[in-house]
Amino acid sequence: KSNLYVWETIDLLSPKCPIYVLFLIYHSHTHYLTITKMKIQFIFLFFSLSFFHGSIATIGNKGITQTQEYSFKQKTNPFTPKASLIRYWNTKISNKLPNPIPNFFLSKASPLTPQHYANLVNLLKQKPFSANFHNSLCSTPYLLCSFDHPSEYYQSKKTNKPDANFAVYSNKKFATYGSSRLGGVDSFKNYSNGLNTNNDSFKKYSTTSTRHSGQFNSYAENGNVANTNFTSYGSGSSSGTGEFKSYDKLVNDPNLGFTTYDSSATNHKLSFASYGNETNSGSESFNSYGKRVRSGNSDFINYAVSSNILQSSFTGYGELGTGAANDSFTSYSFNGNNPRSTFKTYGAGSVSGSDTFVSYRNRANVGDDSFQSYGSKSKSGAATFTNYGQSFNEGNDTFTEYGKGSSGKTAFGFKTYGLGRAFKGYNKNGVSFSSYNNFSTFSGKIVNKFVEPGKFFRESMLKEGNVMVMPDIRDKMPERSFLPLSISSKLPFSSSMLEDIKEAFHARDGSATEHVIKNALGECERGPSMGETKRCVGSAEAMIDFAVSVLGPNVVVKTTESVNGSKNSVMIGKVYGINGGKVTKSVSCHQTLYPYLLYYCHSVPQVRVYEAEILDVETKSKINHGVAICHLDTSSWGPQHGAFIALGSEPGKIEVCHWIFENDMTWTIAS
Repeated sequence: KSNLYVWETIDLLSPKCPIYVLFLIYHSHTHYLTITKMKIQFIFLFFSLSFFHGSIATIGNKGITQTQEYSFKQKTNPFTPKASLIRYWNTKISNKLPNPIPNFFLSKASPLTPQHYANLVNLLKQKPFSANFHNSLCSTPYLLCSFDHPSEYYQSKKTNKPDANFAVYSNKKFATYGSSRLGGVDSFKNYSNGLNTNNDSFKKYSTTSTRHSGQFNSYAENGNVANTNFTSYGSGSSSGTGEFKSYDKLVNDPNLGFTTYDSSATNHKLSFASYGNETNSGSESFNSYGKRVRSGNSDFINYAVSSNILQSSFTGYGELGTGAANDSFTSYSFNGNNPRSTFKTYGAGSVSGSDTFVSYRNRANVGDDSFQSYGSKSKSGAATFTNYGQSFNEGNDTFTEYGKGSSGKTAFGFKTYGLGRAFKGYNKNGVSFSSYNNFSTFSGKIVNKFVEPGKFFRESMLKEGNVMVMPDIRDKMPERSFLPLSISSKLPFSSSMLEDIKEAFHARDGSATEHVIKNALGECERGPSMGETKRCVGSAEAMIDFAVSVLGPNVVVKTTESVNGSKNSVMIGKVYGINGGKVTKSVSCHQTLYPYLLYYCHSVPQVRVYEAEILDVETKSKINHGVAICHLDTSSWGPQHGAFIALGSEPGKIEVCHWIFENDMTWTIAS
């Protein structure tokens, strides 16, 4: 191209203005170089030194370098975080590949404009953080400052309204909705489905209503962070029903609160079917649920099935209830991973109540349940635990003051329950125990249901022509971007500075945002396992630094090309071993939920890394380009690791391979 104007900036040696900029003008038709020095006075210095990594452009008869040509083709503003990242890569990494910085990695750079970036850098100097800083930070594209605030407000005070159908609805606040209503049905179908963060509030919903029914079908399904608050829901209602079907299914971080739900209600029937199934790491609380209720049934069917670390809290549940209030927990926490439930003062002081726990926490991986003052001072009640807690790895259950002080024909029965149960201060006259089993002898075929098919496989499976199941490798995290190093490195990030972090993001006590922040800090501050080096990084530059510190400057970063083939059988095409398939080491980086893009990176010694063509089984056409890593030394892995559950082995005896999921990545020595 003729008359191509190319310029780069020299490194700043002083933070004071003015600075000099070299303009290098290459005239292709005469093949000579003009260098012009121009003095530029900035109003204030708003660029960090990280913007100016790199050296003067190399220009000669062959034109500009490939890296610079790439930058110009992309028309990248040299003062943006993306341009800064390119310069940082060129300074830190020397792998001599044609296009050294992959597009998928570059796309994670912050899209901040130079002006917005300058403003943030300036506001960061002010302590404590100002409202202007919060507003500037939270207006950053692809940054989620809050997981809590409802976007819209809806209120209705009228009664006896026509039935309402909220189909394909999202993020509403229903205050005093349906209160004092006589009859009618409201349907919340496909409500808040597929959202990244849904925030719904049902405050005083259906209070003192009669024969009013609420249906929540496929509610908040397949979301990322689901926040729902039911406060004084159905209190004082009579003869109505509430149905929750497929509620919070496939949600990454559910946060659900039922406060004084159904209190003082009469014959109000509630059904939770397929509630919280296949969720990941969240909490659900039932406080003063069904307190002073008269009659009525609550059914929890397939509650929290196949969920991961779901915490449920039932405090004051069914307290002081009368008139045969019946609660049923069927297949509760079935097939889950480390479910944790607390029943505190559950059914205390109730009269003629009946609770049934059938197949409760069966086939779960460990878990922790606590029954404190369960059924204490109750009269003529009954509780039956059938197939309770038969987890394949021993859980931990505590029954404290169980049935203590109960009177009348109170009966508590445990049929076929597992190990790890502690009964302290229970009513010995009203409790029966039968068929106390050790479930650890169950076969691996039942255990294998815990692990998604294809999630782990043996190295021999990576063979051309082989057919295997690819797991769901889709990224279910919200889309976010890195912050520039000069910003992320100055933001507080430690448990000791939790209040400062909450101040920066305006996170309230007990909010979902606080929950997300605490989870991330806990994961990042956990001690490394034996032989592991780990670090959490909130900028692309910090990730580069960590990878280079472990592997050296001759590195490359790779990920699976797309999600094509997920959850289906695929055929393996050509397989390429990185470094010729030799044993090497790598750095793997996995996303962590946080307001901005945060990765948990750790060194992985003794691995082989492969690239493989993924083919359609029927047409044999290429549909994806996968990256897989095989861990050769598994001796330090826990025996309960999903890989051994799926493959039927134990630590140190087999290698374990897995695909690199969408937006995860692995760094290896370049070849």
